[in-house]
Amino acid sequence: MSKIAEAFANGKAFIPFITVGDPDAQTTAACVREMVAAGADLIELGIPFSDPTAEGPVIQGANLRALKGGMTTDKVFDLVRDLRKDVTIPMVFMTYANVVFSYGAERFIRTCSEVGIDGLILPDLPFEEKEEFLPACHTYGVDLISLIAPTSENRIAMIAREAEGFIYIVSSLGVTGVRSEIKTDLASIVQVVRENASVPCAIGFGISEPAQARKMADISDGAIVGSAIIRLLERYGKEAPAQVGAYVRSMKDALR
Repeated sequence: MSKIAEAFANGKAFIPFITVGDPDAQTTAACVREMVAAGADLIELGIPFSDPTAEGPVIQGANLRALKGGMTTDKVFDLVRDLRKDVTIPMVFMTYANVVFSYGAERFIRTCSEVGIDGLILPDLPFEEKEEFLPACHTYGVDLISLIAPTSENRIAMIAREAEGFIYIVSSLGVTGVRSEIKTDLASIVQVVRENASVPCAIGFGISEPAQARKMADISDGAIVGSAIIRLLERYGKEAPAQVGAYVRSMKDALR
């Protein structure tokens, strides 16, 4: 069983996302530890990037604040090293192909393995171009996590068959952000995924309320939440960790 599979072994998984360095590294580390204590099953760490094309204004703002605060890829790796002294649940990076390329793909993926990152999500990497990174991921034991969107249509089965770690199902067209309702026919997408994949799937984009998380987890293996957490950081700044922990606990309780 891969480390990521363990996150889904005890019922529905709750997967929170946080942008590293917003507002600073110490707050990120405190938030991660609060999220673990609150029952998070897997944590998505966003490496800040100047042009995050899949992100809505909330997470774009977090990227800009983190970069303005001096966060770099090396500092992100240092933070993960520190977290791994006591954080044992799986952690994955969410970033963009350019971040990996500019660092040096093999060096980046090797360092992920060294510091204890279990997977890599690259929303701007087309399925057909994943061979750019896959050999290094296999060499160093880092799962390259596939995304399936409502527009994937006849490619869903193909992507699902080759998926590793878990499959990130994008709930809606457009960018990340809180949505009042999710209208995509996700049940039919999940059905095709389940018929073809050997790994679990979780739904993200637009989820902010416990009831939404419950609904998404009812049809998949878990729920992913980002923008709602970033809003707490935007509002409370360095005082956010306790707020983030309480929020994650309420979302995880909804999935139990």
